[in-house]
Amino acid sequence: MRFYKGKLLFVLVMVFVLGVCLTNYAVASEDSAIKVNINTAALEELVELPGVGPAIAQRIIDYRNAHKFMKIDDILNVKGMGEKKFEKLKDLIEL
Repeated sequence: MRFYKGKLLFVLVMVFVLGVCLTNYAVASEDSAIKVNINTAALEELVELPGVGPAIAQRIIDYRNAHKFMKIDDILNVKGMGEKKFEKLKDLIEL
């Protein structure tokens, strides 16, 4: 009986831990729903985007200083920004 209680306690603790982890994941997912405005974002905000390092972030800033982004896919005009990277970013950026 003692072994059974120990296993039951272990399972209950694991269910609690899993519940806490899933709750934290849901909160983090909601936070990541905030989009980055490519016409106003600072370099520090741009480098937070997947696949965007300091060099590409600076190119985005340089491009927008010369030409305002009129539509999301204008970002494809930035050197180093290809279709694959754009597919990862398109739901994370806005004008």
